[in-house]
Amino acid sequence: MSVAVFTFASFMLIVRSLSPSIYGEWVLFLTLGNFVEMLRFGITRTAIIRFLSGAKGNDRIKLLGSNWYIGLIATIIVTILILVAYQLFPTSIKNSGYSLFFIWYPLLSFINLPFNNAISVMMADQRFDRILWIRLVNTVPFMFFLLANLFFLHYGIMIILYVYLFINLITSLVSLIYKWDGIQYIFKADKQSNKTILNFGKFSTGTLIGANLLKSSDAILLGMSPFIGPAGVAFYNVPLRLTEILEIPLRSFVATAFPRMSKASLENNMAEVKKIFYSNSGGLTFILLPILIVGFIFAEDFVRILGGETYVDTQNIFRIFCIYGLFISIDKFTGVTLDSINRPKKNFLKVVYMASSNIIGDIIAIFYASKIFMLFSILVLFLSSNFNLYNIYTFNYQFSMIRTLEMVAFVTILFTIIGIGIGLHYLNKEIKLDLRLIITEGWKFFVKIVSDVFAIFVKQKTL
Repeated sequence: MSVAVFTFASFMLIVRSLSPSIYGEWVLFLTLGNFVEMLRFGITRTAIIRFLSGAKGNDRIKLLGSNWYIGLIATIIVTILILVAYQLFPTSIKNSGYSLFFIWYPLLSFINLPFNNAISVMMADQRFDRILWIRLVNTVPFMFFLLANLFFLHYGIMIILYVYLFINLITSLVSLIYKWDGIQYIFKADKQSNKTILNFGKFSTGTLIGANLLKSSDAILLGMSPFIGPAGVAFYNVPLRLTEILEIPLRSFVATAFPRMSKASLENNMAEVKKIFYSNSGGLTFILLPILIVGFIFAEDFVRILGGETYVDTQNIFRIFCIYGLFISIDKFTGVTLDSINRPKKNFLKVVYMASSNIIGDIIAIFYASKIFMLFSILVLFLSSNFNLYNIYTFNYQFSMIRTLEMVAFVTILFTIIGIGIGLHYLNKEIKLDLRLIITEGWKFFVKIVSDVFAIFVKQKTL
């Protein structure tokens, strides 16, 4: 939650510091960067969390070495591919909204490798205190720079990018100095430990790439549209970033549940795996419900606070994302459970179906339905008393773009429901689920959390 507060503050500051079109380029840089991160760390992160959680002695050292070795090789390969693409199509890339990514991400990929490896190791060890410190080092200075930049410095996007790179470098240096990332064991990696990670990672990579596509494909396809472009990406990103409120507890629950589920699976304790699945997926849904209701009712106020008056028209997009929030915990934990019981291939297939349906839905919405909205808006103007060329352009663009973005958001709900159905089907074949227990065990878990929080509050008030 602490990290999310600073991340949200940074977002609010940067969206007010840049025009929608320039901010859209920043979003595309981060979106494509996050997508490639899934490729680089998807190979190792889920695998290292699963196997390192039960490893000791020399086996642990070899896994730590393989984590660094494989991550470094993946980073080199990705960097070469990006640089080659830039050399082949320099003019097209410079004239597009993707130039920041192709020029600067290769440098960022090496800069952030140590602290990302450290996070993987600490998630396996459940050292969330250290993860908190790394995240704070990575987010707090950037937020304070953006604050100073908004009110005093007024630098453009390039200086913001330089500071972003520098802070990522500082974060990695902290991880290296304290030896949290395991780089000292890079030469301890052997064929067996590499094979262990790669056999699992080949599916978890596909899963993470597919999961990232579920988010990034919206922005990427919107950026490719000549009608919507970077400005439309910016408008879509504001309500989308609000959904990170939902991901605060989701990420925390997953980070703590996955190592426990993996350990229980390695001990062949499937009853414990199912119990954790029921309580977390159901309990988190109950926790999110009040947040979703408040968000749906006060969507306009949330959007105005986050992005300002420029983005108020995106309030209904946020309401659609609130409906989507009802399904995310069950969807997420079906995938996490499949990984924990060593069925990464089935989780990968689940995500492939979801990503495919999302991309198809986005293409229909962005490249076909948008034309229908344009014709409808022209018809509305033609029948009104304000019919002139200027009004046609301004009203038609705003109306059609917002309706298209709402349709893209609605596709998000559909692919999530598809993912839940497929995930539960795969899980039921492996561990025989009783879906009613998602509600009953989830409610018990929710009541326990509320009771614990209340007890802490009463204790501190007494003290």
